[in-house]
Amino acid sequence: MEFTVIDYSIFALLLVLSSAIGLFYALSGDRQRTVQEFLLANRNMGFLPVALSLLATFQSAVAILGVPAEIYRFGTEYWFLGCSYLLGLLIPAHIFIPIFYRLRITSTYEYLELRFNKTVRVFGTVTFIFQMVIYMGVVLYAPALALNAVTGFDLWSAVLTMGLVCTLYTTLGGLKAVIWTDVFQTLVMFAGQLAVIVVGARRVGGMAR
Repeated sequence: MEFTVIDYSIFALLLVLSSAIGLFYALSGDRQRTVQEFLLANRNMGFLPVALSLLATFQSAVAILGVPAEIYRFGTEYWFLGCSYLLGLLIPAHIFIPIFYRLRITSTYEYLELRFNKTVRVFGTVTFIFQMVIYMGVVLYAPALALNAVTGFDLWSAVLTMGLVCTLYTTLGGLKAVIWTDVFQTLVMFAGQLAVIVVGARRVGGMAR
């Protein structure tokens, strides 16, 4: 299956709209001039866009492409991972996040310095950067590989294009741009997954099959 003109147009539109969100928040009246505005979105975002943004963050290309392949090849035991989420999300949400919110700190690393010392904060920061650099490499590589398979795009050009667009809207628009771009991308992901289910079911002869 190859990309058609419509597919290329939608792909280009996704990149343009993502960049436009960053430009909007960079050029609008509510510019990213302070740490509060840039990193915390002035602490005035609603719960729904923040929830959808978190969903988009966890549902990366690795999950969208990798989990179906994992379950198809090795079975549904992967679902046991969901049991750990129950504790892994509820405990931070009800114990750690309220503490961070009351302290009005910018990051968990700031808390590490308050609780321990600057050395612990630096070690925590360096560890996270190391982990994220490796993780983001995989997250960019996975969709680039998919694009290369269906479009013939050069693999590293796709990685560079997506990386530059994400860097652009994040740098220009701060957290508000990131959140609203994630909301947009979450809706696109849901639409894509629904389309796969509908088209796939129709091609094999219905949901019963």
